[in-house]
Amino acid sequence: MNLSELTLDREGLAAAIACEDAAFNEALSEEAYRVKVATIGPEVYLRGLIEISNICVKNCLYCGIRRDIRCPRYELSEEEVLATAKIAAGRHFGSVVIQGGERTDPAFIRKITRLIKAIKAIEPSTEGEPPLGITLSLGEQSREVYEEWFDAGAHRYLLRIESSNPDLYRKIHPDDSLHSYDRRIKALYDLKEIGYQAGTGAMIGLPFQSAEDMADDLMFYKEFDAPMIGMGPYNPHPQTPLTLAGAPYPSEKRRFALGLKMIALLRLLMPDINIASATSLEVLDPRGRELGILSGANVIMPNMTPEDKMVNYNLYDRKTLLRDSHSSLVEELESKKIAIGYGQWGDSRHFRKCPDPF
Repeated sequence: MNLSELTLDREGLAAAIACEDAAFNEALSEEAYRVKVATIGPEVYLRGLIEISNICVKNCLYCGIRRDIRCPRYELSEEEVLATAKIAAGRHFGSVVIQGGERTDPAFIRKITRLIKAIKAIEPSTEGEPPLGITLSLGEQSREVYEEWFDAGAHRYLLRIESSNPDLYRKIHPDDSLHSYDRRIKALYDLKEIGYQAGTGAMIGLPFQSAEDMADDLMFYKEFDAPMIGMGPYNPHPQTPLTLAGAPYPSEKRRFALGLKMIALLRLLMPDINIASATSLEVLDPRGRELGILSGANVIMPNMTPEDKMVNYNLYDRKTLLRDSHSSLVEELESKKIAIGYGQWGDSRHFRKCPDPF
C-alpha cells in the first residue's frame, strides 16, 4: 500500500490498519507528524499523572486492578496528592491527571471535590503561569457528580470507551448492569454537555478485534467530536479472565506497530485534537512514547505517583516495571528540536473551535 492510496473513510482506514508494510508505516508516521506540526505546532504538553487509588468497583475482564483480582490495595491521602501536585507545579508541567479505579461512594466523591479545589489553589511557581490544569479519569459517575467536579475546577475528563463495537465491548466486560456499553456512551455525552473537554480512547490489538473494529474506533472519535484521545496497545495481565481464557491476540511487535499507526491515522483524521503518547507503548519498546510523539501525538503523562504505591497500580503486565523516564524522554525530544510546552494547560485547539454542545 502507498500513502497516496490512503483514504480516511472506514474502508481506507481498515486497509491501512491491516497493512504490515514497514515502508508504508514509516511514511504514515512521518506524514502524521508533518500534519501535527503544520496544524497545532511542534509543542508537546505535559500532564503529571497521579494514580490516586487502585480500588475499583468494576470487574473488567482485562484489567489488573479489577474488583476480584488479588492485589494489595491503596488510596493516596489528600496530603500525598497535594504534595505531588505541588511537585508538578514546581516542574512547570502545567497540568495534572487524577486517575484511579472506579468508585462512586460519597466519601471518595467528596474527597475528589476537595482535592480539585485545593489543587486549583496551588500558587504557580513562576509569575504569569496559570494555576494547574486538571484532568480527571475516574470512570462512570452520575451527571450530578460530573457537574460537582466541573464546578470545583476540573476541565478535562478522560473516559475510554475501550471498544466502540458493542459486541466486542461485551466480550471484554462482565454481562451485568455495572458494565453497560449504553451507560458508557451516556456518561461520555453527559461530560460533553456539561462543558468538559471530554476525551475517550480504545485498546489496540485486543483479542477478537479486527482491522474494521479499529477503523470504527477512529470513526467513533470523529463522530463524537472528541477534543482529546488517550489510546494504546492492549498489554495483557496474566491473572485476568481475558488472558486466562487463552484468546489469541497480535504479537508485541504487531501491537506496537498498530499503536503508532492508530496515532498517525487519527492525527490525519482529526488534525487539531490532543493525542496522548501512552505509557503502554513504552512497555513494548523503550522508545515507545518518543515514537508516539513522532507519529503525531502531542501529550505525554509522566507518572508522578509515589513509587511505593505505583507498584500496585498494575493495570497490565510489566507496567510496574516502568519508572518515570520523563527526564530522558524530554532530553531526547529536545535533541530533535521538539519543544516542551512548560507552564501551559495545552488545551485542545479543536475544543476551542467546537460549537456549544447545548
